Amino acid sequence: MMDIRTYLAEKRTVLFDGAMGTCYAARHPEESCELADLRRPEEIREIHRAYLDAGCQAITTNSFALSAAMSKPGEAKEIVDAACRIALEAAEPYGAWVFADIGPAPAGNRKVYQKQADWFLQAGIRHFLLETLPSDEGVPELARHLKARCPDAFLIVSYAVAYDGCTREGFSGRELFRNTAALPEVDAVGFNCVSGPHHLLEYIQHLDLDGAALSVMPNAGYPTVLGRRTVYQGTPEYFGRKLAEIAQAGAVIVGGCCGTTPTHLASAAKALAKPRNLLPAQPAGKSEARPAPEKNPLADKLDAGRRVIAVELDPPADDQIGFFMEGVQALRRAGADAVTIADNPIGRPRADSCLLACKIKRELGAEPLPHMTCRDRNRNAAKSLLLGLSIQGVHNVLLVTGDPIPSEDRDEVKSVFNFNSRKLIRYVSALNQNLRTPFRVFGALNVNAKNFDIQLRIAQEKEEAGAAGFLTQPILSPEALENLKLARKSLHGAILGGIYPVVSYRNACFLKNEIAGMHICDEIAERYRDLDRDAAEELAVTISTQMAKMIAPYTNGLYLMTPFKRVTLMTRILGQVRYC
Repeated sequence: MMDIRTYLAEKRTVLFDGAMGTCYAARHPEESCELADLRRPEEIREIHRAYLDAGCQAITTNSFALSAAMSKPGEAKEIVDAACRIALEAAEPYGAWVFADIGPAPAGNRKVYQKQADWFLQAGIRHFLLETLPSDEGVPELARHLKARCPDAFLIVSYAVAYDGCTREGFSGRELFRNTAALPEVDAVGFNCVSGPHHLLEYIQHLDLDGAALSVMPNAGYPTVLGRRTVYQGTPEYFGRKLAEIAQAGAVIVGGCCGTTPTHLASAAKALAKPRNLLPAQPAGKSEARPAPEKNPLADKLDAGRRVIAVELDPPADDQIGFFMEGVQALRRAGADAVTIADNPIGRPRADSCLLACKIKRELGAEPLPHMTCRDRNRNAAKSLLLGLSIQGVHNVLLVTGDPIPSEDRDEVKSVFNFNSRKLIRYVSALNQNLRTPFRVFGALNVNAKNFDIQLRIAQEKEEAGAAGFLTQPILSPEALENLKLARKSLHGAILGGIYPVVSYRNACFLKNEIAGMHICDEIAERYRDLDRDAAEELAVTISTQMAKMIAPYTNGLYLMTPFKRVTLMTRILGQVRYC
C-alpha cells in the first residue's frame, strides 16, 4: 500500500467510503451499529467490501459512536478490537487504507479521544478520522498525543457545519478550519455531515486553503421522515457529480456521510475518474462589494470611551402599546442612550422584545437593546430573528439563557434550548462575519451570585465567545459591589452596572425572597420600612444616585431597571445620574 502522504503529494484524490450506519440501519433499524462488530461481524465485513467494490480507497472502522459507550470501557475496547480486525481484513485484498473512525465525545469529556487513539494504535491502525465535530475542544491535545506515540500517524479532523457555516455549538467553520489547519500534527482538515453536497461545495469555494489538505464528506442530501424511518432521497448520480465538483474545488479527500450507500460512492468513483480542471477557490468577501455598515450609536459611544445609560422598560402583556411608546420617548428625553426590552421575563409571555425593538427604532428613532433568550427558540428561529433585527437596523442584543418556565405551566409550555447563552453568543459572533453591520453582543453578569467565581468564569467564556460587554444584576449590597470590582479587574469588555430603584419595604422583601439574581442588603431594605409612596420614591432616587456614583469607577455606564412602569421615577433618576 502506498503511503497516503505520497499519494496526496502526487495530486491524486482519496475516495473514502460512505455511511456504515445508513447501510446497517437499513437491515437492522433497531440495533446498535457499533455492537454489530461483536454480534454480526460478517455483515459489517460485507458492508466494508461493498464500499471497496464501489471504488473506495479508504474505509473507516465501524466505531463512530464509540465515545458514547466509553462509560463501559471493557465493552468499548472489545468494539475497537473487533472493528479494527474486521476493517483490516476487508481492506487487505484491495490495498485500501483503514482509518479509525472517532466520533464526537460529550462536551467536557473529550480526553476520551486520547484513550481511543491508544486502543486503535494497539490494534494496528495508523490512520485516524476525527469527525462530525461541533468544536475543536480536545483536538490539539489528541493531535499532539497521537503524534507523540506514533510519529507517522495520519490524522484528518472534520467538522460538522450547517449550510450557514456554523456548528451546532455556534462555532464558525471557517475559524475552526483555519485554527486546525495551523496545527502541525494535523494532516488534513475539512467538513462532513449535516450539509448536503451542494451547500458544502458552495462553502468550500470561499475558503482560503492556504496549502491545507481539504477533506469533504457530505451527506447524500437532506433527510425526510417516512413513517418512523429517516430517508435521504438524494440520487447516487447527483451525489457523484457533486463530489467530483467538490474535488475540482480543492478537496483532496472526499467521501460520504449520512445517507450515502455503496451505490452513491460508485457513482462518485466514476465521476472522479473523468478528466477535470482544478477550480480556483473564491475568497470570502471578494466575490462582490459589500455596502458600508450602518451606524451603531450605542457601540460608537462606548468605543469612544463615553459613558452610556441603558434603561429597561418591560414590554406590555397585551396589545396596548401606548404607555410603552410614551415611556420610551420620556426616557430618551431624560437622557437614556438605549432602551432595553426584556424577553418574557420570569418565563411569562409578553409582547416580543425584538418586534418592539424594531418598532421603536423605526417609529421613534430610539436605540433599542432587546434581550434575546435561548429558552424559546431553536437555532433556525434564532437566526431568522437576528436577520430580521439586522434588516430593521437593530444592531445591539443582550443574549441570555432565560428564566425558567414557571412550574405550573411546564406541562403545557415547553422550553426549547438549542443553545446556552455562551453558545448563542458564539453563534451570533460567527453570523457577524456574513452581516453588513455586525451585532454588538452583550451578556448578563450576576454580581449577586453566591459563587461569583463561577459567574466570573462564565463571563470570561462569554468574552471568548464574542461578548463585547455585560449588563449586571442590580448592585444593592456591599457583596455585589465587591464582585463588581473583581469583574472590572478580570473582564475586558464594557460593563453597565445595574441600578434598580426599590420603591417600598414590601418590594424589597419580595425581591430578596422571590426573584433569582436579586440581593438587597438588610440595611437598605430597612430604610424603606414604614415609608409612604412619595417618601419611598425620594429614597429610591437618593440610593440610586449614591450607588451610581459608587460604581462609576468600575463601569462604562449604567443599566437602569424600571419598576412597576414608574417611568416618571426613572426620568428623575436619569436627571441625577446622567453625569455620574
